[in-house]
Amino acid sequence: MPLQYRTAGFKGYAIKFSPFTDKLLAAATSANFGLVGNGRLCVLNTPNAGSQSLSPRQQYDTQDALFDLTWNETHENQLATASGDGSIKLWDITLSRHPIAQWKEHKRETMCVEWNYTAKTSFLSSSWDGTVKLWNPNSPQSLRTFAEHTGCVYTSAWSPRQPDQFASCGEDKTVKLWSTNEPNGRSIASFGGHVDQVVSLDWNKYSPELFVTSSTDRTIKVWDIRNPRGNITMFGPFEFPVRRVRFCPFSPNFIATAGYDMSASVWDIRNGAVTFVHNAHSEFVFGVDWSLFHPGQMASCSWDEQIHVFNVPIPQ
Repeated sequence: MPLQYRTAGFKGYAIKFSPFTDKLLAAATSANFGLVGNGRLCVLNTPNAGSQSLSPRQQYDTQDALFDLTWNETHENQLATASGDGSIKLWDITLSRHPIAQWKEHKRETMCVEWNYTAKTSFLSSSWDGTVKLWNPNSPQSLRTFAEHTGCVYTSAWSPRQPDQFASCGEDKTVKLWSTNEPNGRSIASFGGHVDQVVSLDWNKYSPELFVTSSTDRTIKVWDIRNPRGNITMFGPFEFPVRRVRFCPFSPNFIATAGYDMSASVWDIRNGAVTFVHNAHSEFVFGVDWSLFHPGQMASCSWDEQIHVFNVPIPQ
């Protein structure tokens, strides 16, 4: 049985383990499926030896839905959230109430935030307004805006090798590669091949020229930035789309997925085999993450208002 925690009244959208300790994870959740109403950031303690439950560390309610979160790579007690009102909030979990900083430049919902885990001093946000913005937490305004997508930008993710490069994906069916050092703010490569919205992407930490995407066309694709003409591997089409993809931090060959089939699964990208399925949720699964401290430990969150932590066979 997985460890469970109920986010009563709030649907899970994203979940992340702390990069600093194996004792913390956090989830971004929303009331009323994120369409209207409040959001809630849930910070949980993972069990000590002998305990079998997740316990709340902090809980922060917001006036609008929360769709994503990211831990501050330079401060173990801070994390940022992406809000339905277009704002980004920075929280300190040693404090009990209000965010310690807030930015609001996006004109529509902020869908994704990701801290730069290589350079560590900046983070990205992406939005329904079609833009990706670069931020420094010490600056009151964004540093740069990247605006080539022609619809919602669902995900932006930093390269694991090049601290100035990131990729983004969106409603316009494309993936774009960017450099924060590009003086004109244009993308340095564009990848087309999905036939519907591209909703998630993640980089391979062991082969950093590779990244994986998922789309509402019900496929998963693996790409090589050295070959913008097309993907190198495709899985699907499946019965239901995959909402989130995450490369395993302990192996170059495995990804985790969360999807509309109400499961969180592990896949071998060498052959497309599903090696593990966590099917204990009863609604769409929107968030999945790997622990950086315990190989094979994963967390998921779902519209069934449940957070699960469970273990899978260690991928080789």
